[in-house]
Amino acid sequence: MKVLLLTHGTRGDVEPFVALAEALRLAGHEPIVAAPSTSSQSIEQRGLNAISLYDPWPLLSRERVIREAFERNYRGLLGKWQLIQVVRKYRHSMPSVLEDIAKLGDTYADMLVYHPAFPGNRIAERTGVPSVAACVQPLWVPTDSFTNPLIPYDLPAALNHISYLATRIWFRIHFGGTSGLDKVTRRRLRGGRSNVLRKPDGRPATILQAFSTHMLPSPLNYPSWVHTTGFWFSPATRRFTPPRALSKFLETDKPVVYVGFGSSIGIDPVRQGRIIRQAIRLAGVRAVVVSGWGGIEPESDEDTLPLKNLPFDWLFPRMAAIVHHGGVGTTGSALASGRPQVVCPFYIDQPFLARRMHASGVAPEPLPQIHLTPDRLAIAIRVAVESRRLNRRAKHLGRLVRDENGVAAATRILESECQ
Repeated sequence: MKVLLLTHGTRGDVEPFVALAEALRLAGHEPIVAAPSTSSQSIEQRGLNAISLYDPWPLLSRERVIREAFERNYRGLLGKWQLIQVVRKYRHSMPSVLEDIAKLGDTYADMLVYHPAFPGNRIAERTGVPSVAACVQPLWVPTDSFTNPLIPYDLPAALNHISYLATRIWFRIHFGGTSGLDKVTRRRLRGGRSNVLRKPDGRPATILQAFSTHMLPSPLNYPSWVHTTGFWFSPATRRFTPPRALSKFLETDKPVVYVGFGSSIGIDPVRQGRIIRQAIRLAGVRAVVVSGWGGIEPESDEDTLPLKNLPFDWLFPRMAAIVHHGGVGTTGSALASGRPQVVCPFYIDQPFLARRMHASGVAPEPLPQIHLTPDRLAIAIRVAVESRRLNRRAKHLGRLVRDENGVAAATRILESECQ
């Protein structure tokens, strides 16, 4: 079976699809990953076929108004003005992305697995193959169990289901409505359905959710055609030899924590780096600080080791705690590691996941970026490192998450869809 996997965005959007592609290859199938151009080389280095899509994020991430909006999470009147500016910039860049995605209709495949923010279902309808949406965040499938994570506060339970309209509105606004998605799909893909939850004949569509039920509230109520498989981690065994500086840094009697904010960006990366260094000193720990897309610009000292990138499955289990931004990919890796967390969210679904980690008993109360100070961060780190309750709960959830094997479950579901 030849499977085209379509995704776009940052590492948290791309890595689950790459992990699924590796699982499909191990099962004897032929995956092709269509992903942002900034990810194509790393995908090919893992022995997978890749199709490069235009990626505006390296340019957008340099815009000050975007950095300010993400750090503030669009709060207040200033945040709403910033949202308008961010939308304008996204709308300007999205037609090029959508044009590249529309060209995927010329790629032969027996099945298409796609990120629901993009018109994979329309491509599949045009080519006459089955398609399955793969949701990497719990934003897409309405449920009565919890409010849409895009909404920054809990609604009455009676309104939870309808709150998921916010997801479609959010992406339609950013992609430009008739000037963006619809214009491209009408010209290149000849219309088609826009509801990822339905097949062309109106029946419910099979949906994959690439995360764990263990990070969500219970009881959890999803329809039978929605499969929450567990996180999609790479099934491949890759040898990793840590840099000598890292190995030496870990040889210490002090607790060592991870600090990294992934692809999230803020107003002042230098200030973030200074806050982190001071907090590390106050907490009495050492830290491996991964700069990601530039949300942190740390300086090296005796207790701080800045690095660009590291495999989380190797690093996290060796840490005393994981300090991160609350992206769903990093959250999944942190859960699987069995280590306690400190979550410092920026925007979108990150505040929701920060609250969920606290409610699940693996993290102290969330520490939003806008309220981040050395003292507050130091206190949170000490709680995560020293709390026996947090450590016990993190180990327990880690075992549950690792046992799920989400990519294997997803592969079986896709195979059954293509029979």
